[in-house]
Amino acid sequence: MEKNAAEVAGRQAKVVGARSLVEAAYETLRQDILTGALPPGLKLRFEMLRERYGVGASTLREALTRLVGEALVTSEEQRGFRVAEISLDDFADLTASRKLVEIEALRQSIIFGDDAWEGALVGAYHRLSKVEEKLAEEKPETSELRDEFEARNRDFHFTLIAACPSRWVKHMHGILFQQSERYRRISLAARFEPRDVHAEHKAILDAALARDVDLACRLEAEHIDKTLALLSRNLPALA
Repeated sequence: MEKNAAEVAGRQAKVVGARSLVEAAYETLRQDILTGALPPGLKLRFEMLRERYGVGASTLREALTRLVGEALVTSEEQRGFRVAEISLDDFADLTASRKLVEIEALRQSIIFGDDAWEGALVGAYHRLSKVEEKLAEEKPETSELRDEFEARNRDFHFTLIAACPSRWVKHMHGILFQQSERYRRISLAARFEPRDVHAEHKAILDAALARDVDLACRLEAEHIDKTLALLSRNLPALA
């Protein structure tokens, strides 16, 4: 009996270890795609990936399959995997879809949000403000600082809609927000035109706390549209 229990425990440990490897490979690949370390359109050859990440083909295949489900990687029959392309047309479609979902989520969140939601939102904004101050001061910006901004920006926007009672609306918002990250990073890194993102966030925060649903939703829509407008004017090569 003890021998059987030990064998089961050993098999379970192997399963957990394999899952951990897949999870680590998935997270690292995902981050490298979002940051552009693996650029759009890149052919993801297993030889290159094994050397880069130090894991086997089966682990990589499972991680890549998860990323296909998130539309960050495409799978080509008999041709393997490739980093999903980006384009202005794609970002315009993504932006329109994100607005539909995020504005509805924000509307419901402001209506149903309680004091705890307000407190969490103020905290998320405060943490975001700290990194926005660093962005304004540090020239050139480091990749670590951009990563920190993206994490705190995500936290702020997710907290804004956290009181929305629909889990499906929030789930769809998460997918669309993640897909927008590659484009946001291009805009943040390039700094084509002066943009006071901090003021945009502060205006959205104030309207949400004042429970002014119409104003908050309008400001959020303008905030989302601005990145598309900047890229449309300054990155014609993506069209």
